[in-house]
Amino acid sequence: MDILYFLVPLSVVLVFLIIGCIWWAINSGQFEDIEKEGERILKD
Repeated sequence: MDILYFLVPLSVVLVFLIIGCIWWAINSGQFEDIEKEGERILKD
């Protein structure tokens, strides 16, 4: 039962870390033009 005092806050921190990474990726333009890379491979 004592492990829950460690795992619950750890999982909350992990969720916030994942949300922060997704927020950063969206705001930095990672998903602006998804299809450009697929077309670039075909044109080579």
